[in-house]
Amino acid sequence: MSDQFASKKKDNTVSSSIKVTEEDLGIVNREPVCFKTCLEGMMDMYSHRENVAYYLNDHGGWFVRCASPMKAEPFGQNGYTLTIGNYASLGYKVQPKMSVVFDAYQHNSYLMYSVNNPEFNNETYEIDYKSIMTIEEYQSLEVVPNIHKLYQQHGIDDIPEIITRINWKLDLEVKVKFPQFIYKLPNSLITKTGDRLLEQIVKQISPRLSYKVQKDFHSRFNIPIPPKSGRTCQVVKK
Repeated sequence: MSDQFASKKKDNTVSSSIKVTEEDLGIVNREPVCFKTCLEGMMDMYSHRENVAYYLNDHGGWFVRCASPMKAEPFGQNGYTLTIGNYASLGYKVQPKMSVVFDAYQHNSYLMYSVNNPEFNNETYEIDYKSIMTIEEYQSLEVVPNIHKLYQQHGIDDIPEIITRINWKLDLEVKVKFPQFIYKLPNSLITKTGDRLLEQIVKQISPRLSYKVQKDFHSRFNIPIPPKSGRTCQVVKK
């Protein structure tokens, strides 16, 4: 949940029945609360697999552009440090950061995962991020029956016989050490609120990132950008 959806209550007040002291505002030495979510989706790319693979391998060009409005900075040879944004829930605010590595994988798959960054001083949270993308070719008319209309609208007569679909899956786990006053709330409330917040964050980021990658790729080759139906994102229930 971004700042615009943050609670309107004062930062040091969670409910009228809980009195917050100076001591309560400090981070306590307790086991962190763990929040998890899993999402999967796809995005269509109107070109053959070799073109898409070449584009993905050149992530030094597209990743920083497409990550906006998140701040993305290079980290090592194949990595990036992301500042995700400001989020708040239950009167507690955090601006999460993480460093990820983008690896070419086997069998037309790509792996992105979080790594330790010694420059971070994350005493209050820990992020475990794992994402895999697999690219597969399809006959264009089998998966996009109206593709010829889309191309004709852009003044292009020749439609591609083959297109590529990127199927992706994301597993995200965040462990958070809260201030003392948070632990006065029922654990079920903390867990449900945190899981819901985590899903909202990822569902805000993933569709936007998918669209920007599609736009960046298709604009490069001067071909139509797939419609909204050409990308999906849904929570996987465990």
